[in-house]
Amino acid sequence: MLRRGLAVAAGLPLLALTLTACGYGSQAKADSTTKTAAEGRKLSADTVRIGYFPNLTHATALVGIQEGLIQKELGGTAIEPQTFNAGPSEIEALNGGSLDIGFIGPSPAVNGYAKSRGGNLRIISGAASGGVKLVVDPDRIKTPDDIRGKRIATPQKGNTQDVAFLNWIAGKGWKVDAESGKGDVSVVRTDNKVTPDAYRSGSIDGAWVPEPTASKLVAEGARVLFEESALWPDRKFVTTNVIVSQAFLKEHPDVVEAVLRGTVKTNIWIRTNPDKAKASANAALKELSGKELKPEIIDPAWKSIQITDDPLATTLKTQAEYAVETGLLKQPDLDGIYDLTLLNKVLRNQGRPAVADAGLGTD
Repeated sequence: MLRRGLAVAAGLPLLALTLTACGYGSQAKADSTTKTAAEGRKLSADTVRIGYFPNLTHATALVGIQEGLIQKELGGTAIEPQTFNAGPSEIEALNGGSLDIGFIGPSPAVNGYAKSRGGNLRIISGAASGGVKLVVDPDRIKTPDDIRGKRIATPQKGNTQDVAFLNWIAGKGWKVDAESGKGDVSVVRTDNKVTPDAYRSGSIDGAWVPEPTASKLVAEGARVLFEESALWPDRKFVTTNVIVSQAFLKEHPDVVEAVLRGTVKTNIWIRTNPDKAKASANAALKELSGKELKPEIIDPAWKSIQITDDPLATTLKTQAEYAVETGLLKQPDLDGIYDLTLLNKVLRNQGRPAVADAGLGTD
């Protein structure tokens, strides 16, 4: 079982590895400006509302919109971007009909699918792998065993990093109440925006967090104990998926396919032009938040992100199992959560192999 592998990996010496992840709080923000449509034929919808986080693990959205690569594929259909600070608010927008397509982490996608009994969304592509690190106070924590009795932050109860950390704790044989976060380790659910302040004040001893929060803590004197990627086969696990409203997919498959052509081409551009892509993502973050990331933060964070079209479906399945084992999720029926038909069509037209849905695709 993978949990046993996680426990073994956790006992390894310090690792310097990869990644980024999910949310930044709980509020959503709709951008007021619709991106100007490109010249060309309008597709079956006038606009497509695309949601994402101001987060480096959402680089496909940041860069694809910033550089116009997604808009180019949409022609006369305009993008209406919306930014969110966490998965639950994005799922709410998708389920409420105010969002069409979103970039989101695996746990919110699973929760949203399960709560709607499979009625509201589909995962249609991957976007990023990795980007999560256990970062600690080097004076208080020298080895993974030193985590016991310490106060470690995660972004939100039940979010992707929270579930992963609880699973790692269980693999060590320690006990923590998933609801309260109390036990052999104190799991302190803390908004990523304030985690650096909490670390600086000494109220936490470390954090299991995505980028760029991890690198912000390192800039405050923390160090990376290990990266979550070290705990997974081939060091790959899904961090960000692309999801779509089932209603929008049914009514506007041509728009969804165009967005996927744009994301696939964006990912190629990112991999081919890493420095330009990093600068583009930082420019997008500055436009969204008013601040760009300093080199000492964005450089290590960017290197750790793996951009991918593959949704790494087997790892989402495993993460859902972890959530069930921690008691934060009832056993979900995930049959049909993936519809990779259009993505595989796009990949096939480029002469690339299809990606798999781990048996969780639509019939």
